[in-house]
Amino acid sequence: MAEPGTRDAVEDIPITDLAALREALLGLRTHEVVALLGRTDSRRRAVLFRLLPKDRALAVFEDLDPGLASEVLGALRDERVGQLIEDLDPDDRVLLFDELPANVAKKLLLGLSPEEHELTATLLGYPIGSIGRRMTPEYIKVLATMSASEALDHVRSAGQSAETIYYVPVAGSTRIVMGAVELRDLLMADPDARVADLMHEPLLISVNEPEEDAARKVVDADLIATAVVDSENRLVGLLTFDDAAAILAAAEAEDAARTGGAEPLRQPYLSARLFAVVRSRVVWLFVLVGASTLTVAVQDSFSATLEQSLALALFIPMLIGAGGNIGSQAATTITRSLAMGEVRPRDILRVLFRELRVGLMLGGTLGLIGFVPAMLLVGVDIALVLLLTVASIGTLAAAVGGAIPLGARALRVDPAIVSAPFISTFVDATGLVIYFLIAKAVLGI
Repeated sequence: MAEPGTRDAVEDIPITDLAALREALLGLRTHEVVALLGRTDSRRRAVLFRLLPKDRALAVFEDLDPGLASEVLGALRDERVGQLIEDLDPDDRVLLFDELPANVAKKLLLGLSPEEHELTATLLGYPIGSIGRRMTPEYIKVLATMSASEALDHVRSAGQSAETIYYVPVAGSTRIVMGAVELRDLLMADPDARVADLMHEPLLISVNEPEEDAARKVVDADLIATAVVDSENRLVGLLTFDDAAAILAAAEAEDAARTGGAEPLRQPYLSARLFAVVRSRVVWLFVLVGASTLTVAVQDSFSATLEQSLALALFIPMLIGAGGNIGSQAATTITRSLAMGEVRPRDILRVLFRELRVGLMLGGTLGLIGFVPAMLLVGVDIALVLLLTVASIGTLAAAVGGAIPLGARALRVDPAIVSAPFISTFVDATGLVIYFLIAKAVLGI
């Protein structure tokens, strides 16, 4: 029996007992309700969301994954949908619209008030994937000529409509950013101190900059927020730390899924429809199955070599597995290093040289570990073939695994998309060629 007042306890309440469900939901925190909705089926999720008070429903809805939020909308009446969309922050609204069918998003956009329609349409006008679609256009700015007291009065009067008041850009009537000041500095300063003396040089982000790159700058600099500007340094919005962290978390989840040979679900696993789970994996399976035909072709071309030494066939799965694992490790490491800004495409030669050495050491270590058991099982000659092959494949796999993400980034392709299938294809086919060539040279067949 689940402890009362917990998420598990709510799951145990029958869907027909609405009073008990409403009371139990009121005892949960927002993040607990979000997690609960991600674990339930669509019918129960719709009932639970409708039982939430208006303000609580908005807070929960803002924290839902976009894919799950779009499903929740489908279970609500039109009038409540309109109010829910109206109350969202513009950047959250755009993120949701990107998940909805175009005709549905257009209908919801037209239903907004003139002010919210203008803010949302402005964000939608920026390229997909740019930080312009993820910034908040609801900000306050102060003038450099203001005193600290005047600036605080302005924050009090205009701050209600801003997403954050803790970071305040300093800009004039032309919106060209001159600096920035934190709320703490204004509060602690002498009331007559000028904003010009309190402001500091801001980190400026271009509105067309890729969202992940912009988010990384904010998180690395540990900023509350930063100004987003156009090509003429005119203020167009702010990127807050929490939005930057959310962008990076989504990017890392996407990379993790693609590195594992699948597409991200974009919503909690248990709430995703069965077809969506299948669709997220099947494309990569087709790619990998197609790639495996190269392995079959290589084995067929060396069939005469296999016939002369059938013992060679015993170790093919081990060699392919070792090479694939070493290559995947290298690709995962470099893909993450790219995301963290630790390496860049221009570092490809340094990475290649390092991974060649790492691969040789890993392959040589694995080969030495397997040498004695292989010698006892099939003899010294084939054990030597295995040692040389594992060392060679390990070296090649690590080098390729390290170079592919950098090459993909240079070509403006997501490294996580190409790494897994390419490494699998390359290492499987090339590893077998290396194996049989070494076998022919050592065994003289």
